Amino acid sequence: MSKASGQTAAAEGQVLPSAPRRGVRGHPWLTLVTLSVGAMMVSLDGTIVTVAQPAMQADLGASLTGIQWVTNGYLLAVAALLIAAGKLGDRYGHRNVFLIGAAGFTATSVAIGAAGSLGWVIGLRVLQGVFGALMQPATLGLLRSAFPADRLNMPIAVRSAVIAASTAAGPIVGGLLVEHADWSWVFFLNLPLGGLALVLGVVVLRDVRNEARPGRLDLLGMAALGGALCLFTGGLATIADKGRPDARTLALLTAALLLGAFFAWWERRAGDPLVPLRIFRSRRFTVGVLTMLAMAFVMFGAPFVLIFYLQNVLALTPAESGIRVLGLTLLMIVGAPPAAMWISRSGPRAPVVVGLLVTAAAMCALSRLDAQSGTLQTTLCFFLLGLGFSPVMVGATKLVISSAPVELSGVAGGMQQTAMQVGGSVGTATVGAIVAAHTASVLPGRLAAEGIELAPSALDEAARRITVGLTPEPGLPPGAGAAAQEALAALSQSVFLEGMQYALLATAAVAVLGAVAGLFAGRGRASGGHGS
Repeated sequence: MSKASGQTAAAEGQVLPSAPRRGVRGHPWLTLVTLSVGAMMVSLDGTIVTVAQPAMQADLGASLTGIQWVTNGYLLAVAALLIAAGKLGDRYGHRNVFLIGAAGFTATSVAIGAAGSLGWVIGLRVLQGVFGALMQPATLGLLRSAFPADRLNMPIAVRSAVIAASTAAGPIVGGLLVEHADWSWVFFLNLPLGGLALVLGVVVLRDVRNEARPGRLDLLGMAALGGALCLFTGGLATIADKGRPDARTLALLTAALLLGAFFAWWERRAGDPLVPLRIFRSRRFTVGVLTMLAMAFVMFGAPFVLIFYLQNVLALTPAESGIRVLGLTLLMIVGAPPAAMWISRSGPRAPVVVGLLVTAAAMCALSRLDAQSGTLQTTLCFFLLGLGFSPVMVGATKLVISSAPVELSGVAGGMQQTAMQVGGSVGTATVGAIVAAHTASVLPGRLAAEGIELAPSALDEAARRITVGLTPEPGLPPGAGAAAQEALAALSQSVFLEGMQYALLATAAVAVLGAVAGLFAGRGRASGGHGS
């Protein structure tokens, strides 16, 4: 590229490479392989921890709320910083940001595995989320620079398949590690993956940044967005902690709403905003964000309660739990390329809408599971869920990164991943709150109806155990007969299954709302980065 043409491109806000490609440096498909390894590590970590939750809860003495924050602390840190990380990539180079993120993510993973207390695990998970936030938008920025806009469908599909397969394989891999080693190995696994990502990143990736106008970092916007997300999720978590909303819940949710309103006000006035609101002028971009939110709500929220069902109600080992979700794993692996071809022919609207409706149907089917559900029934439900996820993952990603202006590619990549993390953290908190609220509301009446008396001090502990599918222990006073013990076990299981049913039906409703939003994507294929 000549100096004059380079200046013209910079003036137009295009994302430029720092140097021409030589050998493997900047090779499109090797770039895709490198970024897929990084995406695999982050995505695998997102769900591999899920299957380890019961073991972590027992080993660390955590409550339902405490174990929620092992997940939510990570997701919120990622969500709060993703957009800022995209802008850092635009300013300092996506390659540099990716490498720093991969190194930090690997190091904190090892530290979490070596931690011995819940407080350290949660704190390190938050730090891990910071480095995860640096990696994720950089992958989309580098991918978009490596392939022409009209050839992005298949690379996005490959990346989505890797993310989907890693996300779905997490329970299986985690189950084997927890069963044959211990929960810390779900974090130590990131050491070889992170090392490979770093080596490939140094050798293959070509630096890409926005040479037009880096601008300043919107620190106030970052603080307002992160604070609003934490307050909102914290408010939902208080319901899971107490089993009901209280004054603290109302205060946290009100503060989240006010801080969110301030964030929107500030972004309209900031000279270089964290989220340029003009990006939402594209209807397709907005629809892509909304449908990604809906899918992530289901993808993270449903497994949070289902893993307790599989291990504590059905009494499956961690590895057996992973086998039950094998249908989900297989469909998410093989479904992305056909979804990309479907989107190439028809545009993303129909695949996204159909995918979310299938997801809703799968959640309705999962809500009907009980203590007698067998392998075939649960596997078919997860098979249907994987069939729904694939077109949504590819279609929503295509809508987001192809409908934003090219000079905002880092912000668009950050928004796509932010929607994933926000949807996941809200989904996890909502599901936990529904189960806990149902347990707290019906448990005293059910105990009275069965003639079972628990000491007042034991009632809260009983509710906490029931919310994760366990029978209260010790539950009954000394001298209680075997019949009373059996009645308490049956009652506990019934209350948990009802709460799980309501929680899964709530995720189905969110999927339906996402499908409605998808109808507004418009017909035809997504544009190549000029908005629509």
